[in-house]
Amino acid sequence: MDHSSSFPYLRRAAPEVLATARSQRWDPAEVVRILVEEEIKGRDEATRRNHRQQAQLPSGKTFDSWREADSSIPAPTQQALMTLEWIGRAENLAVAGQSHLAEALANKAIDEGMKGSWFTLESLTAHLGRATVDNTVSKAVAKITRCDLIVIDDIGMLPSGQAAAEAFYRVIDAAYERRSVIVTSNLHPSGFDSIMPETLATAAVDRLLHHAHIVLTEGSSLRLTQATTGQGVVPLNQPG
Repeated sequence: MDHSSSFPYLRRAAPEVLATARSQRWDPAEVVRILVEEEIKGRDEATRRNHRQQAQLPSGKTFDSWREADSSIPAPTQQALMTLEWIGRAENLAVAGQSHLAEALANKAIDEGMKGSWFTLESLTAHLGRATVDNTVSKAVAKITRCDLIVIDDIGMLPSGQAAAEAFYRVIDAAYERRSVIVTSNLHPSGFDSIMPETLATAAVDRLLHHAHIVLTEGSSLRLTQATTGQGVVPLNQPG
C-alpha cells in the first residue's frame, strides 16, 4: 500500500514540530496533539480551496475590501447578513446590484465550510442547455442544489428568453425551502416578468420570495429605498 500521500499536512509539519519538541522536552501526547491539529487544519484549508474553485466566483471579492460605511444597506442588515444564519434557515436574498456583497457572502460561506456556486443567468442557461443535449438536466440541477448557497448574478441586464426562464425556474424550484439563493438584479424580482416569459417568471419569483430578504436600492448612488422580508424569515435588521 502506498502511504506517500497519507497525512500530508502532518508529514509536512513534523520536522519542525519534532525539533521544537526535542528542544523544549514536550510530552509525547502534546506532540501528537499538535501534529493531528496540523493535519486537520491542512485538510480544512484544502477543502475550502476546492470549494472556492468549484464555486467559480468571478473576482475574489471578500469582506476585506467591503466598505460597510459606504453601503446604502443599513449596518444592522449588513451585519445580520454576514452571520450567514439565514443560510442555515434556507432563506433567500434578493438585492439590487451589490455583486460585491453577493460574492463576499459566498466567500464567507465557503470559509465557514459551506459549498457555493456562482452563475449569471446567461451562464446558468448555457450550463443547463449543455445538459439538455445529453438529457442530464435533472442531474445538473441536483448538483447545483447540493450547494448551500447559490448565486445568480445580474438578472435583467438583457432580455431573457424561454431557455433562460426555464433554467432560472428549475434551480429556484429545486432549491425552494432547501437551499439559499442570492439573486442580484437591477430590477425588483416582481418585474422579472418584463424580461422573461411571464408564467415561468411568476412561478420562480413566487418561490424565490416566499422566504426571502429583499434589499432594494435606487439610482447611481444606490440609495436604499426599501428593506423588507418575505414570509417566514427572521428580519435582518433586528436582533435574534
